[in-house]
Amino acid sequence: MAQQKEMTLLEHLVELRDRLVKAAIALGVTTLFSLIFARRVLQLLIAPMGENQPVALHPTESIIIYFKVALILGVVLAMPIIVYQFIRFAVPGLTPQEKRYLYVIIPGASVSFALGVAFAGLVMLPFSIKYLQGFMSDLIKPTYSIDRYISFVTAVLFWVGLSFETPLIIFFLAKMGVVNVQFLTRGRKYAIVIIAVLAAIITPTPDPFNMLIVMAPLLLLYELGVLLARLA
Repeated sequence: MAQQKEMTLLEHLVELRDRLVKAAIALGVTTLFSLIFARRVLQLLIAPMGENQPVALHPTESIIIYFKVALILGVVLAMPIIVYQFIRFAVPGLTPQEKRYLYVIIPGASVSFALGVAFAGLVMLPFSIKYLQGFMSDLIKPTYSIDRYISFVTAVLFWVGLSFETPLIIFFLAKMGVVNVQFLTRGRKYAIVIIAVLAAIITPTPDPFNMLIVMAPLLLLYELGVLLARLA
């Protein structure tokens, strides 16, 4: 195979711009499409609050939240194109065999991110919000601004969704020769500590039960990554 011509810094910046433009166009299209479902998804996101309906503190807050929810959905739908553009920029000189792996990694990354968002929204948040609403509720009435609430929920959904990409990241690094099974096995105890720290950061509540809800799937995802690295 002919050796790839080394790109100049300017050519790298031009390619980065083109990749970002393509990703932004994809995100814009999927966000516009997601406007159709934004109201239904917003109902799901505020469902854990129960009877405590969130409030809007200024006239434009409701419409801003409507578009913010559509943007969240747009990111999930555009994830295949975003991941593809990132990989092609980060690793431009892929061989034909390595390019075939993209047909597995890109859909897998999209599904993994969507599963992480679904797990956070349907499993993790209901427990967390219920706990937060009940904490010192005899002294403090839990009334939330819809903007602050959705910003909080968005952060949780994003980071949990991103953490679900762990197995595919490990698989890709193993295919590139950066890590191997022996390295991952020896580093398992360090991985547990890192996962515990990440779970504590991601978890919005201080109690260990909610932390375990996040930590358990992350540990399983790491072990799945080790299995994929073995296959790689």
